[in-house]
Order: sequence, then C-alpha cells, then structure tokens
Amino acid sequence: MIRYALKCDKDHKFESWFQNADAFDALKAAGHVVCPDCGSTTVEKTLMAPKVRPARTAAAKPDMPQPTPAPLPAQAAPSQPTTAPHVAPPPEVQEEIAAEIAKLRAKVEAESDYVGEDFAKEARAMHLGDAPERAIYGETKLEDAKELIEDGVPVMPLPFTPTRKVN
Repeated sequence: MIRYALKCDKDHKFESWFQNADAFDALKAAGHVVCPDCGSTTVEKTLMAPKVRPARTAAAKPDMPQPTPAPLPAQAAPSQPTTAPHVAPPPEVQEEIAAEIAKLRAKVEAESDYVGEDFAKEARAMHLGDAPERAIYGETKLEDAKELIEDGVPVMPLPFTPTRKVN
C-alpha cells in the first residue's frame, strides 16, 4: 500500500491510499480518482514529506547531548482558520447522490450473488482459482479486507450496507 498527497484542478488537497503506483495510474486513467471536496477527476500527485523514524542506535545512546532547538519568534495567531470547513452539498445534490447509490444497489443486487459473511473466503477462492469466477458481494471484517487487498484480490467497498438476504 502507498499513500499519496493529491490535489485537484481547483487546488483542493487530500490524501488517499493505493495498492501501488500502477494502481493509482490505472484508477486515475479510468477517472476513478475523485476530489472529495468538489468531485473533480482532474487530480495530480503533490509533494509529500516521507514519514521517517529516528534511528534506534541514536535513541539508545543517552550520554550524547541532544541539540536544543532555537526558540522561534512569536507570531500572532491567524484571525481566520487556514482551511475552509467542510460544507455539505446542497439538498438537491444530496438527493441526486442518494438516487445514484440506490441505482447502484439495485444493479449490484440484481447482477451479483450475495455471499454474506463468507465474502473474504469466496473472493479468495475465486482469486486462487478454487471456485468459478462470478460477481459477488457481502460483508467482511476490515482486517480480512486489508489482507485481500495486500494479496492482490480485486475488491472494493460499496457505498451502502448490503440488504441481508434470509432463507
């Protein structure tokens, strides 16, 4: 998994995780990388500082003097926040989104088999060739979903909770 700092053409900045660099490129080319603020699909990677841990050997030597950082000059606090608060879309946009999710739910339920809590087991079996490939949906624990992704099993979360089917 790799995390990228991203920016859309309207200068909204956000981060997202991808299976690898090729997965980002493929998703971007297909128009699936979308700005969460404005919905733009014109998204680019931006510079991101790596997360670096200090060396263990340096931390293990208490006799070495640690440099003291120079005091920073006092600055006035900004009068306004530096980032805009997240604003919910207008009601008509929310209704449109809800309608699209309802259409997606109907399509998934009509064209896929519900496997319930056996989702991870079924998806892995199909990926390994132990079961015939078919469209499935269901539920799984977050840990199991992460393992599927790490193993290269093509899965994705749905924007709705599946309707539980009962005998």
